[in-house]
Amino acid sequence: MLLAIPKYEFKERQQKFFGKLVEKNCDAAIVFSVTDIFYLTGFHFHPTERPIGVFIDPNQNVHLFVPALEHEHAKEYGVVDFVHSYPEYPGIKHPMEYLKEVLKEYGFENKTVGYDAIGYGSSMGYRGQSVDAIITVKEFVTLKGVIEEMRFIKSKNEIELIKESCRWGNLAHRLLQKYTKAGLSEIEITSRASMEATMAMIETLGQEYKPHGSTAYAIFRGQIGPQSAFPHAVTQNIVLKKGDTLVTGAASDVFGYTSELERVMFVEEANKEQERYFQYMYEAQEVAFSAIKPGIPCSAVEESVQKYFKEAGITELTSHHTGHNIGLLGHEAPFFDLGDHTEIKPGMVFTVEPGIYVKGLGGFRHSDTVLVTDEGIEMLTYYPRDLQSLIC
Repeated sequence: MLLAIPKYEFKERQQKFFGKLVEKNCDAAIVFSVTDIFYLTGFHFHPTERPIGVFIDPNQNVHLFVPALEHEHAKEYGVVDFVHSYPEYPGIKHPMEYLKEVLKEYGFENKTVGYDAIGYGSSMGYRGQSVDAIITVKEFVTLKGVIEEMRFIKSKNEIELIKESCRWGNLAHRLLQKYTKAGLSEIEITSRASMEATMAMIETLGQEYKPHGSTAYAIFRGQIGPQSAFPHAVTQNIVLKKGDTLVTGAASDVFGYTSELERVMFVEEANKEQERYFQYMYEAQEVAFSAIKPGIPCSAVEESVQKYFKEAGITELTSHHTGHNIGLLGHEAPFFDLGDHTEIKPGMVFTVEPGIYVKGLGGFRHSDTVLVTDEGIEMLTYYPRDLQSLIC
């Protein structure tokens, strides 16, 4: 059972990135994105006020630049050629001064240097100079989006990790539905379901399992009763009552890779109005499934769903696009949106989640994770979608 990206695949990603640098006429590169650092090197860390980055020198060596407290960690797990560290932030000597010295040592001066961001950024109190203020180069070239686009199409190994995520999200959701009862609070229900699913997961997968994110979980995220009409509500510890419309979410991270499973459920019963909007949502998702094919733009999928909503006369009840790519992040580009014309290709993994939101009644949204194939899609999530199966 695959539970990690093998070392050789990180090396392959780096070689592909070197090719992107050649296309951009870059001699070297600096990357600060946490997700992209992990994607290129396998080094997973918690970003703080202390700057961390990866840089590629003109000889195509891969370097990690980290605080001293991460040095041994980076050496243990980073698939890189060199690890450099600095004492602490802010320190007597600022980390960017140490970075300047290392960049000069490895030949960055007077070269064309690619970057994803012109400096390290953090909301945890970090203050420091941008890279263009510390070193003189021939030219800086933006690489924003380059590694993200490399992540659009998933490898076989990535797909297997996402499938594993789906399995444990499915169990967590099964337990969530089992424990969903009128009179119980959302935190009580979700905590019990998430903990039991997580325990089953770690006992089954063993010590080789590394989440690099969240273990198995199932949540309502505050989308309970009328509050479920807010597409991105937040947990409020609501007590469930008979007849409530519920919008759920369940997943797990496996070596950083995640999936998305969401369902509309009803506590004990669903009235005719709830059934009607459930059916609209269900049919909209079916329209999206049928529309997804390689070779067409992402926008074409959204156009099909919007056409259905318009014909049903419920466009005013919709408020977001039909779905998004998913992998190392819960939301990744490209998107099933009218403004995204990215070509759909085999190997892309998307969520499919057209939603309807009725004030005072609730939200109606299923989300399934699908893999684009040569012919259409393969459903990776497999929880029941019909109404009767979703009455608790």
